[in-house]
Amino acid sequence: MVARRRMVRRYLPGRPVPPEVVERIVDNALRAPSAGFSQGFGFLVLDEPDAVARFRQAATPDHDPDNWYAATFDAPLVIVACSNKGAYLDRYAQPDKGFTDRSDAWWPAPYWDIDTGFGALLMLLTAVDQGLGACFFGIAKTRLAPVRRAFGIPDRFLPIGAITVGYADEPPRDLRGRRKPRRELVHVGRWSA
Repeated sequence: MVARRRMVRRYLPGRPVPPEVVERIVDNALRAPSAGFSQGFGFLVLDEPDAVARFRQAATPDHDPDNWYAATFDAPLVIVACSNKGAYLDRYAQPDKGFTDRSDAWWPAPYWDIDTGFGALLMLLTAVDQGLGACFFGIAKTRLAPVRRAFGIPDRFLPIGAITVGYADEPPRDLRGRRKPRRELVHVGRWSA
């Protein structure tokens, strides 16, 4: 399954994702690890054509829209992945964690975003497992407010990206020669030049 995972950008028109498959995709995302079991993520599922169209409109930047994936995809399912930083700050202010000031200054990385990304990856893998294609993409910073307004996303949640899902309408791409060599990415025992 992992070896078959790739970003799919074209989908067969008029073929929705069955509801039980949507449920499996989302349920698997909820199994993502989270620091302190904070579970500071939320997933907005858009599986109706009008909701998908509203998302495309809200997420597409006004400048140069033809070069943004948000403007060009034609998927039957979009899942917006949102992180909740406050859930982590609240969890780590509890006695067993001891950071009562709720500061994010000591965090080495934004685990709220990382853990939400773990959930997104589980959705991508579940899509492959179900014979579907999927693509994770970012939302332009200037389009976050319109996406929030269009779908009533609470302020405590930050949309970190979206996933399109559907039946692929493109052949697998040959990525040989495009992937960096393993020796550049993996270092065993000591970081090497």
